[in-house]
Amino acid sequence: MDTLDSATEPKPLLTVREQLNFLLTNRLPRRWLTLFMGWFSRIESPALTRLSIAVWQLFAEDLRLQDATTQSFRSLQACFTRQLKPGLRPLDNSPEVVTSPCDAIVGACGPIEGDRLFQAKGFPYTLEDLIPDAALARRYRNGRFVTLRLKSSMYHRFHAPVDCRVRQVNYISGDTWNVNPIALKKVEKLFCKNERAVLELEFDHPEASLTLVPVAAILVASMKFHFLPEPLDLKYRGPNRIPCDAHFHKGDEMGYFQHGSTIIVFASEHYQLSPGISSGQPINMGQALLTGHPLNSESVRKLP
Repeated sequence: MDTLDSATEPKPLLTVREQLNFLLTNRLPRRWLTLFMGWFSRIESPALTRLSIAVWQLFAEDLRLQDATTQSFRSLQACFTRQLKPGLRPLDNSPEVVTSPCDAIVGACGPIEGDRLFQAKGFPYTLEDLIPDAALARRYRNGRFVTLRLKSSMYHRFHAPVDCRVRQVNYISGDTWNVNPIALKKVEKLFCKNERAVLELEFDHPEASLTLVPVAAILVASMKFHFLPEPLDLKYRGPNRIPCDAHFHKGDEMGYFQHGSTIIVFASEHYQLSPGISSGQPINMGQALLTGHPLNSESVRKLP
């Protein structure tokens, strides 16, 4: 969750706000603050919602509610999870392109060095630290990764980056550290400590692999997947490995965060970062993220 930062602010001001954000959110009881925010955001009161949004806009000048299908929200959660007007996120339908699953600021990205990658400069973690499935983690040795940071002001829904099938969600319960840039430079292996889910994407290629890892954070810790009966959050008490059978066309909505957070995209070595993808760059859902081998959507639908 990033409550106080803006990609367009001068760097000194950005640093001050990130430091304040870190101190405010990570020196408080994260679990209880997150549970409180979950309760508060669900209160259905138009007046309270308008007041809350007005306060939020003091710290998030890039909040663009005019892009939403409605500007009238019954709760703060409805604002967080707002849908966009049709046509605002053009989709790159090139068969060799993996699109961004969400609106985001690109964080650390690039080659995976064996099984090692970085959340920030000087802060490495390993594939198995994040993905507790040795066989799946091995597929991404020497592959590629992209960290996508969803600010609190951004569109919070995420979409399929390719035509694919999901047959299982592996939910890992954990902490709710803030995931803004200053926290990533202070907390070792932060992503590996937070609540997260692992979604392996199945598609028609004998060797190439793609996996999404949505990571929750303070004030969030809630991921809703449309193909699962209940949200995954701090109150979830079901199995960690949740079977499902969901088919998606590229661009189909998969779910949403209740606030803002992070999605880490893992790709096997058959993929390269698309031109223009670098740390600090904004990206919209549907834009080219990775480039690799063309995928066959008919074969995806016929996966056994």
